[in-house]
Amino acid sequence: MIRYLKIVVFVVCLAPLGVLMWKFFGPRPTDVSTWGAGLGANPVEALEHGFGDWTLRFLLITLAITPLRRLLKMPSLIKFRRMLGLFAFFYVCLHLTIYLWLDQSFSPQAILADVAKRKYITIGFTGFVLLIPLALTSTAGWIRRLGGKRWQALHRLIYLAAIAGVIHYLWLVKADKRKPLEYGAVLAVLLGYRIVAWWIAWVKKRAAPLPSPEVLAQR
Repeated sequence: MIRYLKIVVFVVCLAPLGVLMWKFFGPRPTDVSTWGAGLGANPVEALEHGFGDWTLRFLLITLAITPLRRLLKMPSLIKFRRMLGLFAFFYVCLHLTIYLWLDQSFSPQAILADVAKRKYITIGFTGFVLLIPLALTSTAGWIRRLGGKRWQALHRLIYLAAIAGVIHYLWLVKADKRKPLEYGAVLAVLLGYRIVAWWIAWVKKRAAPLPSPEVLAQR
């Protein structure tokens, strides 16, 4: 059952790419002048922002898996977390590619000038770099090589990457900041849940009775 659900989830995760591509190439893809008509007056920017939006959404969905599987008592949800995390990386790669290719034409001078002028690009690129080791070590083989604890510690970088993504969006937007603030609120809830869960576990550990001298003597 999980196997077939994964196929469905995979197709659904590709749907945003299909929708954006359809809107970008328009009803007559052979006519270059019509490309991007479905994305408004600035189709390159709309496409770039669209991939950025879906990067944040997939990051937040990935982070939501842990609380949902615990609160809903559905441990099988963990089987979808890796796929969702990789789709977040897939969409951030598309986001960065559109910026480097269609926005800056792969011009090192233009890119460096833009980075120096706009701090949101620096924080956004930082978030992208943080996601690279997570994508590279997402396989079961890397879990065995690193060991469970080290692998978990490394993959906590997703928290920093998500924070960087929200800040990137917040600094990017000049007028209506509602959408990045909404993403920030969801992220705050997801991180807050983890802090509370960690604190409860720490309190329970502190409150646990110490083993008796007889038990200690047997160790």
